[in-house]
Amino acid sequence: MDMPGYVVLSRLAAQQRATDAMAANIANADTPGYKATELLFGQFLEKQSQVAAPRGGREVAFAQDRATWRDFTAGSLQATGNPLDIAISGPGFFAVRTENGERYTRAGRFALSPDSEVVDIAGNPVLTEDGAPLAIPPGASRIEIAGDGAVRTEQGPVGRLRLVTFADPQKLTAEGSRLYASPDDMPAEPVERPAMVQGSVEGSNVQPIIELTRLTAGLREFQFASQFLETEGDRVKDAVGRILKRPS
Repeated sequence: MDMPGYVVLSRLAAQQRATDAMAANIANADTPGYKATELLFGQFLEKQSQVAAPRGGREVAFAQDRATWRDFTAGSLQATGNPLDIAISGPGFFAVRTENGERYTRAGRFALSPDSEVVDIAGNPVLTEDGAPLAIPPGASRIEIAGDGAVRTEQGPVGRLRLVTFADPQKLTAEGSRLYASPDDMPAEPVERPAMVQGSVEGSNVQPIIELTRLTAGLREFQFASQFLETEGDRVKDAVGRILKRPS
């Protein structure tokens, strides 16, 4: 394969990654607390020593998949009326305890476990500011959660939800569509002025119409590049055939 073929292959690989990311965003458009995945692409210039560029020509550039990043802008708040649904209004993440250690989430759709602990949709206990699971006293029927995360029932105060933030959220590692893990060198810091809304959840920040439009355009670009690669292969095959048919 010659240089044009490798350039197009790099574009196909990059476009495949972009298509996968957009498809994941569309699939999670209704997932509470989901943050859209975006890709950062660049170009790698092929250095050609002792070769002058043709008149009107350009340097050979390969498409390069540089990084994946998360759009952490807030999603819209959706009222549910469930006293254990909690939305974060501003920066921060809830802390939950998983089998792999402490993880962080913006998905505040919680429920009570059989042990009266407040858990997320996967059954992970939600933590209070002292690092213990938030537990509701047996028999409590009225749960109130203040804007600063303080939880109380008719039996009295229960605890305060832990809301944390990070110096660089882009360094968080996504685990599934809701949870994030923090690297060892970036500790979680408490949010100075937490703001929470009881009876609501934060929706996904994915804009489905925009993502569908981008996905359609991306698929067309992929088809165009595939057709170009096929045409280029036929051209090379024809050129080789002509060379081999030359009389000796």
